Amino acid sequence: MLQPVRRSLSRRSLLAGGAGLVGAAALTRSAFAEPNAAVGTPRSVISNPPRDWTPGNPSIYPDPDVIVVDPSFIPLRRPQGAIYRLWTGALWAEGPTWSNQGQYLVFSDVSGNTLYRYIWDDGRVTVFRRPSNNANGNAFDFEGRLLSCEDFTRRLVRWEHDGTVTVIADSYEGKPLNSPNGVAPHPDGSIWFTDPGYGDQIAEGRPDEAGGPTNPQGILNPRIGAEDAGVIGGRKRELPTNTYRWDPSGKLEVVVPEDVVPDPNGLSFSPDHKTFYLISTGKGPGDQGTAGTGVIYAFDLDGKKLSNKRLFTDMMVDGVKCGPDDMSADVFGNLWCASNAPLGYAGVLVFNPAGKLIGRIRLPEVCANLTFGGPKRDRLFMAASQSLYMLETATQGAAPG
Repeated sequence: MLQPVRRSLSRRSLLAGGAGLVGAAALTRSAFAEPNAAVGTPRSVISNPPRDWTPGNPSIYPDPDVIVVDPSFIPLRRPQGAIYRLWTGALWAEGPTWSNQGQYLVFSDVSGNTLYRYIWDDGRVTVFRRPSNNANGNAFDFEGRLLSCEDFTRRLVRWEHDGTVTVIADSYEGKPLNSPNGVAPHPDGSIWFTDPGYGDQIAEGRPDEAGGPTNPQGILNPRIGAEDAGVIGGRKRELPTNTYRWDPSGKLEVVVPEDVVPDPNGLSFSPDHKTFYLISTGKGPGDQGTAGTGVIYAFDLDGKKLSNKRLFTDMMVDGVKCGPDDMSADVFGNLWCASNAPLGYAGVLVFNPAGKLIGRIRLPEVCANLTFGGPKRDRLFMAASQSLYMLETATQGAAPG
């Protein structure tokens, strides 16, 4: 396991030595542009040899894999902030969320059936909960309680301060949920979540009983290695892939049906909670209806009512499709979006509130989920395939989540 290095070089130490003045001039000229190969390109995820992510092999400042696409990204990017790989060892990392009270980050290894905790004080990563019921998306609500989407049990749960668990939702109109995926708390006490079918498969949860969409011929046995299959959670998928709002009164309602946004995944609110963002990822296992197309939509939000659906971004960069999974807003309303794309485009795309691409973060692994955290909430944590990464920024995440 790799440990983080949280101390950044000061500007004074960066410019120290005989080359200080020359270094300062070079930093001024090149701090916010992609490296020029003609004058020597620092190592990056697409260089040969590739960047070395182990401790003791730091990146030059500014980090060449934090790319300014538009000048408006400059105030959000800390020139002395580098990308660190904090830990690696997951099968499929998802759902990072920051605890302000505990000063730790919780994240999922969905396929590994484990919730992990990254402890800020000493940088250790420890098991937080195992088994996790193939927990996927997580979020701390406005009272500091952990919300987890459990693929195996096909439910959304809340862990109370006394250690008990409350089932927020496991069915809708008498039919079991598919596999809750992403979750976002609202200041009014409501909880919004998506319910695609991505967890209805062996690796991330369990397939349907015979005859269900993910096991139509009954060839797969959902009970192998899962003795509770069929005892807890739904046996077969019966619902479309909807997005829901749970009210503190206990009422569950569909806020975005499948025919409006199919295969919903990540979701987020703007800092003022007047805009709701929703990702339509792609066709899930056993999907029978219209498949998602890998885009992000925006809606106006007035109380409980959504209106004015519009395309926020098609996630195309340089002709490359950067499949979205999750996103997180900062306090200025910019949206930081995970990118599932080929090497060089895998990582994070940053959009301003108007949907314009202003920055990119390149990672050597596909990024699934991300969140802001740290004591000042200025660190971007990125759950990317097998690893957890961190970048110090010059902005703050819109709390919580």
